[in-house]
Amino acid sequence: MKTIWKKYCDINLVIRILVGLIIGTVLGLFVPGISLGVLGDVFVGALKAIAPILVFVLVVASLASAGSGIGKRFRTVITLYMVSTFLAAFVAVIASKLFPVVLTFQEAAEGTPPNGIGEVLYSLVMNMVTNPIKSLAEANYIGILTWAVILGLALKHLAGPGTKNTLQDIADAATKAVQWIINFAPFGIMGLVYKSVSENGLEIFTQYGKLLAVLVGCMLTIALIVDPLIAGICLRRNPYPLVFRCFRDSGLTAFFTRSSAANIPVNMALCEKLGLDKDVYSVSIPLGATINMDGAAITITVMSLAVANTLGISVDIPTALILSIIATLGACGSSGVAGGSLLLIPMACSLLGISNDYAMQAVAIGFIIGVIQDSLETAINSSGDVLFAATAEFMEWRKEGKEIKF
Repeated sequence: MKTIWKKYCDINLVIRILVGLIIGTVLGLFVPGISLGVLGDVFVGALKAIAPILVFVLVVASLASAGSGIGKRFRTVITLYMVSTFLAAFVAVIASKLFPVVLTFQEAAEGTPPNGIGEVLYSLVMNMVTNPIKSLAEANYIGILTWAVILGLALKHLAGPGTKNTLQDIADAATKAVQWIINFAPFGIMGLVYKSVSENGLEIFTQYGKLLAVLVGCMLTIALIVDPLIAGICLRRNPYPLVFRCFRDSGLTAFFTRSSAANIPVNMALCEKLGLDKDVYSVSIPLGATINMDGAAITITVMSLAVANTLGISVDIPTALILSIIATLGACGSSGVAGGSLLLIPMACSLLGISNDYAMQAVAIGFIIGVIQDSLETAINSSGDVLFAATAEFMEWRKEGKEIKF
């Protein structure tokens, strides 16, 4: 069994998911009525169980172990990371308004939309101060994130090295558990696709196609227009040679690994080729793999607004702005494993008063389209890490009169 499992895991996840998707489609069309859909239910149930724990331990461990020596030296690169991620979420809001997407859920769509920004803010504050144990049990991601930040900052100042190492071990264990669950994604997706196709026919993929088009369009807008514009303003020169080099040397690898964390060595090698300071990029690149999450912010925003459209929830501009901020913060806490950003969709949905059941169905749909969505998302995230790390350092070079070569 170990040999079989190893051979199964050695197969590229994208290929496994494609095979599961094809099998589910064929069986849904020609053999309806069997109980294959239970595989999808089990997969979604496992995700619902692990997601709150994953978010909590990742944020606590990250804040508790954060170094205190970043200071002014890394202020620029952190600002670039956060501005880019916020703009990605805001672009996703605009795209979702211009090209609204409606999903197909497995049960009747119900929901009570908030009456306005006042009710949204009240709900946000009350969710923030909900008991942390209750937040974990009820998958209240606003409360989970709030208490994780508070405890993480407290432990940063009070905990010793041993405690911080233990917290990191727990975070690593949660990430490993997610990896195990995602290894079963092909079977879960086979069940989900089978159930969708047998009940709705092939037109279900038309809606997924629209959703994927919005996601990819937003990501390409950020990668080819917004991020280069930020870099160009900072450097006062044409940024596209640097942008395309980051795509070629970093983005291409990340597209297939589908993990920003796994692409860190590739990015560091590229930084060395660009002549950047190792003392700086050895910190800024791993930091970027955590907080520079343009693609993740887009995914979280577009998917949550698609659920809102499905439930008939109207999102006004002030609420959309708050959603962009929440998506930015949530994206910074997304797991480094394939599909990690999808697990944070419920956090954004909770801001709009959407139940966890509907949010997790959106997560499942995300895994179905993840063959393209997650690969492109990771490519955008990882290449952006090098782009802004280089931009921040090249800004200092420009002030010092040094020659900048891409």
